[in-house]
Amino acid sequence: MKKFLLLILLFPFIGFAQISPGDLSSAHSKLEGISNCTKCHELGEQINNKKCLSCHQLISKSIKENFGYHSSSDVRSKNCSLCHNEHHGKGFKIINFNNSKFNHSKTKFLLTGKHLKLECKDCHQNKFIKDSNLKKKKNTFLGLGTSCLNCHEDFHQNTLSSNCENCHSTESFNSVKFDHNKSSFRLTGAHQKVECIKCHFKEKRNGKNFQRFKGIAFSSCINCHKDVHNNKFGSSCQNCHQTNSFKNINTGSFDHNKTNFKLIGKHSTVSCKDCHKNDLNSKPAHSKCSNCHEDYHKGELIASNKMIRECNECHSEFGFNQTSYNIENHNLTDFKLEGSHLAIPCNSCHKKNDKWTFKFSEKNCINCHINIHGNELSEKYSQCSSCHNVEKWKIINFDHSKTKFSLLGKHQNSYCNKCHTQTVNGKTKFIFSSLNSNCETCHEDIHLGQFRKDESVLCERCHSFNDWKPINFNHDETKFPLKGAHSKIECKVCHKLENKDSKTFIKYKIEKIKCADCHS
Repeated sequence: MKKFLLLILLFPFIGFAQISPGDLSSAHSKLEGISNCTKCHELGEQINNKKCLSCHQLISKSIKENFGYHSSSDVRSKNCSLCHNEHHGKGFKIINFNNSKFNHSKTKFLLTGKHLKLECKDCHQNKFIKDSNLKKKKNTFLGLGTSCLNCHEDFHQNTLSSNCENCHSTESFNSVKFDHNKSSFRLTGAHQKVECIKCHFKEKRNGKNFQRFKGIAFSSCINCHKDVHNNKFGSSCQNCHQTNSFKNINTGSFDHNKTNFKLIGKHSTVSCKDCHKNDLNSKPAHSKCSNCHEDYHKGELIASNKMIRECNECHSEFGFNQTSYNIENHNLTDFKLEGSHLAIPCNSCHKKNDKWTFKFSEKNCINCHINIHGNELSEKYSQCSSCHNVEKWKIINFDHSKTKFSLLGKHQNSYCNKCHTQTVNGKTKFIFSSLNSNCETCHEDIHLGQFRKDESVLCERCHSFNDWKPINFNHDETKFPLKGAHSKIECKVCHKLENKDSKTFIKYKIEKIKCADCHS
């Protein structure tokens, strides 16, 4: 009672109800009592996180090292009391944690692969905690490290790096992504197909299964391979053999590149006897490709001095099908590659009937392209370039005004094919010279010959090329000018529909034009 009165005298601003809002939880029960209030509270202030973290030093450390759930941006800025509220009784759960809804990524340890399928209790066990004080706690989620070896046994028994991610992933321990070429022994040739177990044997070490990855001798081939020559040729197997195949032999220690004929490209894979026959000491002629190779072009490629061009002007030792003859070379000829010709493969022009041809007597378009126009083009327009260009065949650069039929009005918007194609027996052909320029060649005479004169229909007397309306027609120029009340009468009053040969048309040519013919 004396302590209570003393507290009232010292802190008169504190109300009675604020002295003890309620019992502390069992975890903080040792802090019960008025004398312990300032261990958590600042006088006249809210709870200070610094006081919480002064006791919970492991959490304080994780925040400083930016690791763990409490270091995440969602948590570190909050007051501890927002999640861990006190004075609700000894039985109150100060840590209210929902395993199923917890976002593990906030701990800075992402759950990937098979970790996603594990339950919390599979990893959060006391045996994986190194801190002796935390080991004594039950159901704690603190104290786990992030290294694989915190939870998993070191199968390699400390012979390899502790950074397991260098080779393994969380998807499967047996799926190894190790790049052997980053080791001291690069895998080349047939070594790339050898199973790991053939070199990295399994054995027993310290009473446990162990596979050796370090400490394997590899300085000499005989560390793994039997010396079938019994050291007759020394231990430098690479002087004769290659890792691609044991049977792929470099004849002795002879360096062919020190001769006047270096072995380049496919020559390096040719068997010695193909050139030297049965006598390796022979010196076959080699100044020209034709010394060994048949002239595939049968003398077609001849220079101005009547000598056969050498193969290396177009080909190299890396393959006959590969050519160094490029567009720049071709443009030095009298046929430059331009436009769409740049995208055409060589064989489209130079290979006919499985035979390569490089010299052409003429270089007209029809040498490669079918003349789809036949004899329809006059001599004036016989060259393809009169209408077409090499950029794209469908782009027509033709000035129709140079012909006897200028394109006026809507004819300017009409596709060429509408007038210049004709379908006969299901086949479409182009027509130019044989195309009649009369209107009725393309358009039907709906007047059934009423305005025909000398084999032609005089459409332009009434119609223009802009539209079909008879804007050019002047009734006053006919035999019956419209005067007086006649000028107000609709056309159809006098020009009626008639039928001829099962076709309906409007009668414009009226033979009877006397008054009595219409008026009684």
